[in-house]
Amino acid sequence: MIQTEATPNPESLKFLSENVISDIGTEEFQKKNIKDINNPFVKELLGFKGVELVLLSKNFLSVKKTKEITWSELKPMIISHINHYFENTKEPILKKASQANTKSDISNDETVKKIVEVLDSKIRPAVARDGGDIKFKSFEKGIVKVELQGSCSGCPSSLMTLKQGVQNLLKHYVKEVNSVEAQ
Repeated sequence: MIQTEATPNPESLKFLSENVISDIGTEEFQKKNIKDINNPFVKELLGFKGVELVLLSKNFLSVKKTKEITWSELKPMIISHINHYFENTKEPILKKASQANTKSDISNDETVKKIVEVLDSKIRPAVARDGGDIKFKSFEKGIVKVELQGSCSGCPSSLMTLKQGVQNLLKHYVKEVNSVEAQ
């Protein structure tokens, strides 16, 4: 059974499943990149009128829509699409293929390791509750650059979340951090 949850972004909705949706972590897909997407489920979902972004995580997916379509039109189509997939396939939508997404490529720098640890343990779970994700991009001269994804991408309250939540937490736990910026 698929349940939905509102997110702080009115143009985004979170769809929860008891099935594993992704066993490779959180991945975001955008309609503008549809020609480069190989996953048939994601490609079809992005093909729905009004869907502009899809974020898949372990047991939920978030859909961000355009203002031209209402949730009352789109929500039943998305639920049906998810149910149809899991009626016919028992595997996650995103499956492990190889070791493509390892964290070892980030850095051996101790400060970066601390930043990533705080993001993973303290910030990512909270952002995931709102149907989004946060990805570490870089750390240079006291500035942490992150990417907000899913429901958080383009959300009216994301800048406040970034400055008041993420920045304050990182500055508290990692003294080398001066500020956080979205990339």
